Amino acid sequence: MRQKFWQRTLLYTVVVLWSIVCLFPFYWLFTTSFKTPLAVSRGPRYVPYVDFQPTGDHWRYLFNEQGRTLARHFRNSLIAATGATVAAVILGAMGGYGLARYRYHWRRFFNWRNDNIAFWIISQRFLPPALFVVPFLLLYSWLNLIDTHIGLIMAYTMFNVPFALWIMRDFFMNLPIELEESALVDGATPWQAFVRIVLPLSAPGLVSVAIFSFVFSWNEFLYALMLTNYEAITLPVLIAGQNNTRGIQWWYISALTLTAVAPVVLIGLALERYIIRGLTAGAIKG
Repeated sequence: MRQKFWQRTLLYTVVVLWSIVCLFPFYWLFTTSFKTPLAVSRGPRYVPYVDFQPTGDHWRYLFNEQGRTLARHFRNSLIAATGATVAAVILGAMGGYGLARYRYHWRRFFNWRNDNIAFWIISQRFLPPALFVVPFLLLYSWLNLIDTHIGLIMAYTMFNVPFALWIMRDFFMNLPIELEESALVDGATPWQAFVRIVLPLSAPGLVSVAIFSFVFSWNEFLYALMLTNYEAITLPVLIAGQNNTRGIQWWYISALTLTAVAPVVLIGLALERYIIRGLTAGAIKG
């Protein structure tokens, strides 16, 4: 009994300490967004009303004077992330279902089967994204896609699809195929069985894929920087560019960063159970 008590105490201690490590940056951003420039320049100040006198001037400046700029870049991030997420979920679900339910043989050059094809697809994520910057710039310049929403959506979709397909393939492989066979016996087409039976049962996997695709697209910086000039600039690029002749205004950047982080944090908290179920589904073999 005593041994279990100490094990539980040690576990809770480690969890609490790690939670503090993970949450402290958010607390630091939050407090810095309410500090005056003088309080920031004086060094670490942690407790409001004790170490410093908080002010809401930076938030008012962000939403009043800079409201239009913030809204435009927020809209750009939302359009790019949402479009890429929808495309990745659709393509990943269809591709994952095909690899889970059908057998493919590619014998022209290699004796590839489904597992080889799936590994080849996920291996595209092994390559550093910076490797494709120059080809993307040349291709997008030729297609007039520089500084467009559709250009960002296409780029983000390319990076999201391998992950989406891999997760959905494992999820579909653990769904009982007898349900689809029963639907086919009752007269349903393969497409109807996929839409009406398989997709509703795979909701946790779809949600987890959508969340991770959205978070990646929302936070992506390199391609948003290289493929946009003005009209399609996203929030990460806006935050990185907050440097002027008066130096880096950490108080304003903190408020802006919290505004950019808030949507994905709220989405993650609201759909946490779907994320866990979706990611663990592939590890449970039926």
